[in-house]
Amino acid sequence: MNETLDIITIGEGLIELSTSTSLKNSSCFDKYYGGDTLVSAISALRSGSSVGYITKVANDSFGEYLLDAWQSEGLDSSQVKLTKGQNGVYFVGNNYDNKENPREYRYYRQKTAASTLSADDINFDYIKKAKSVYATGFVQSLSLNTKEAVSEVFKFAKQNDILTAYDPNCQKNISEKDEMLENFNLISDYIDIIFIESKDAELLFETKSTDMLITKLSDLAIKMVVVKDKENGITIYDNNDTTNVPALDFQMIDATGVSNAFNGAFLSRYLDGLSAQNAAKYACALCMLQMQNIGAVKSIPYKKEVEEYCGKIYE
Repeated sequence: MNETLDIITIGEGLIELSTSTSLKNSSCFDKYYGGDTLVSAISALRSGSSVGYITKVANDSFGEYLLDAWQSEGLDSSQVKLTKGQNGVYFVGNNYDNKENPREYRYYRQKTAASTLSADDINFDYIKKAKSVYATGFVQSLSLNTKEAVSEVFKFAKQNDILTAYDPNCQKNISEKDEMLENFNLISDYIDIIFIESKDAELLFETKSTDMLITKLSDLAIKMVVVKDKENGITIYDNNDTTNVPALDFQMIDATGVSNAFNGAFLSRYLDGLSAQNAAKYACALCMLQMQNIGAVKSIPYKKEVEEYCGKIYE
């Protein structure tokens, strides 16, 4: 593939097994795929961007399924390498009787094929084809190898004027706070855009104030800060200006992967020339549609439907 790519993401492909009931009571699961940066990649792809994915996949039946699915989607997987080992799996259950935590997640992703990805596996000529690169703290937490790979890619991108985007994506059941902060500090000098949920901001930077968070991150020379908050909506700091896209009330069925889908949709539309505020509106509309169905990836809508819906809710 010789053409320029809009976005290259680094991550892991996980097998998703989801059910509409609780994990305890379910006797049947729907198979699909997920993974935080993979959700962002497909969200950007379905929003009209050309997207490449860098990872390692175990050479088994699940690996064949992942590669076939990505090829059908149009994701450039030319840099996906096959290796021995196993692919990660996660289960999603829905326990509607538990109002505070209606969704259950169980991850099995230790010592997977993706965790063996290292800086030596990166084709930096491929990175040069990209307008932007994207990764998360969740991916860094896979192993020391992936931590180094993400750092080297971000450093290279910064040196070559390629836009870098990052989400700490803290998962308290996966990593400790010190590791999450270390992951961020390793690449903070190379970040152009940071997406961060308010809960992650409180955990990492010990502040509930969006203004204080923006001050801390902009002082690190991060050009754009996108803060995601369930109650206050999306707050964007860009070019010394702050704007807001308010949260809207709506009914949802499943929020699996929604924050990751927002990131991919935002990057897609922003790289295509929309203002940061309008890119956020589009991304919010995509997420609202996504949450009407079950699953991280299979529920992501396509650009035309999102644009029509966005026009209705933000007219």
